[in-house]
Amino acid sequence: MEIQHNLHTIDWIILSITLIFIVVYGSYVTRKNTNVQDYIKGGNDTKWWTIGLSVMATQASAITFLSTPGQAFHSGMGFVQFYFGLPIAMVIICVVFIPMYHRLKVYTAYEFLEGRFDVKTRTLTAILFLIQRGLSAGITIFAPAIILSAVLGWDLLLLNIIIGFLVIIYTVSGGTKAVNVTQKQQMIIIFLGMFIAFWMIVIQLPAEITFTKALEIAGASGKMKILDFSFDLNNRYTVWSGFIGGTFLMLSYFGTDQSQVQRYLSGKSVRESQLGMVFNGLLKVPMQFFILLVGIMVFVFYQFNTSPLNFNPKANEVVRKSSYNVDYLKLTEEHIEIENIKKALLTDGIQKHEIAEIQLLNSKDASLKEASKVIIDKINMENPLEKIESNDKDYVFIHFILNNLPKGLIGLLLAVILSAAMSSTASELNALASTTAMDLYKRSNKFEKSESHYVKASKWFTLLWGIIAISVACIANLFDNLIQLVNIIGSIFYGNVLGIFLLAFFIKYVKGNAVFIAAIITQFLIIIIWYLDYLPYLWLNLLGCVLVMLIAVLFQFSQKVTGYVSN
Repeated sequence: MEIQHNLHTIDWIILSITLIFIVVYGSYVTRKNTNVQDYIKGGNDTKWWTIGLSVMATQASAITFLSTPGQAFHSGMGFVQFYFGLPIAMVIICVVFIPMYHRLKVYTAYEFLEGRFDVKTRTLTAILFLIQRGLSAGITIFAPAIILSAVLGWDLLLLNIIIGFLVIIYTVSGGTKAVNVTQKQQMIIIFLGMFIAFWMIVIQLPAEITFTKALEIAGASGKMKILDFSFDLNNRYTVWSGFIGGTFLMLSYFGTDQSQVQRYLSGKSVRESQLGMVFNGLLKVPMQFFILLVGIMVFVFYQFNTSPLNFNPKANEVVRKSSYNVDYLKLTEEHIEIENIKKALLTDGIQKHEIAEIQLLNSKDASLKEASKVIIDKINMENPLEKIESNDKDYVFIHFILNNLPKGLIGLLLAVILSAAMSSTASELNALASTTAMDLYKRSNKFEKSESHYVKASKWFTLLWGIIAISVACIANLFDNLIQLVNIIGSIFYGNVLGIFLLAFFIKYVKGNAVFIAAIITQFLIIIIWYLDYLPYLWLNLLGCVLVMLIAVLFQFSQKVTGYVSN
């Protein structure tokens, strides 16, 4: 079945109305923000449910709704282990981080570090945040843009600019409050769209395949294994990497990343902020489980319906025009033959004696898909300037949406994807601008300036970071899996930043010079370890945190022994 390149009028109407409503609503309700307190901290009147939904929307970018179902389709439910550390991190943040930030009345997380250490440590940490979040902001625009351009034939460059421009309008206009109020609407749209998509998948299964039988089919195909207790570092997602590496990643992300800290700094009180984070902790893991389950249902759906050998339409198109077309067609024919055999076996549900045969067929089909990727990669080597992504995880869900949902719902699901892109990008631009304005610009400004001056400066920095994010999106290239790319970028920097904050909170005798030097050494070491692929990326969070704390303590101790007194 071919991808529909032209949306129906009703889809265009639903998509356009949804996006225009978000932009206009966000700009209108926050049009009177005139001081720094209102613009950066949202006037400190945000309720707990708005904080919770805003925190969730910041993390749940378009990548979540494009990549996660594809992750489950190919690899099963194991990815949910990645989020096991989140509830633990929420408890620590509620007990330690939120009360301290509110007590100190800071605008950014990094402002706290100057009082505890010194200006250069605050500046370094802010710069580390700006680098990793600036890159991530570009990817959150690029991720939906490249996929929608591939499946709908829309111009990639134009899509990057449109998504970025829509976000810039209301984020520049209303600051933190605009981000918070629009994210509440966006999460409602996202939840509605995903539940409807799930329902539509289930009702389109054959009449004799109930939801229970669908889960049995997924289980027999090895897709329902959730927990992996192995200590094999080659396994990226295990219970241990989720609880240990995931806790450090989530603690750093929600506790020290300004794009998240700014969400709960806008809370009406410490209690409202804490309730918002607990709400996020309770809802986030079930939400990710549900999105993965959507991917599992898409897998079951394609056991009874024709699916392409590779879900990336651009890849199939390029292969058809290449000298490898005959080989690719042979693989496609074998893939179709396996699909037909499986369909015949599964029509009445799955019998115990058929499980081994199903698993063998799935293994053969996986080998065919790998062979198809090899062909696409060969074409990429011959044409390096026109690289086509062979890994099709990010295209699975959008393929289902465009080919199997009725008119109107396609527009709604596209609105879900673009709303998610806008919500996370808005948080990132808002945080990037606040950090630049307060931690770099205001801190280095020797002359007293008015409130309105810093509001205008924040707006200009929002526009600047918006342009940078669009530029990163325009030159970005697709990675193994987009949701992993964002987490990898975060993991390279987050452990180091978290270690700096933990030193600030708990190890009082360590001073600024020791932390500053330790942070620089740690960042270089983590980049080298990541580049040489010594550890799965989730463990970089733990390693970075431990390294910076250990080096700082040793450095401070050596200064004490030699009699040198640090600041």
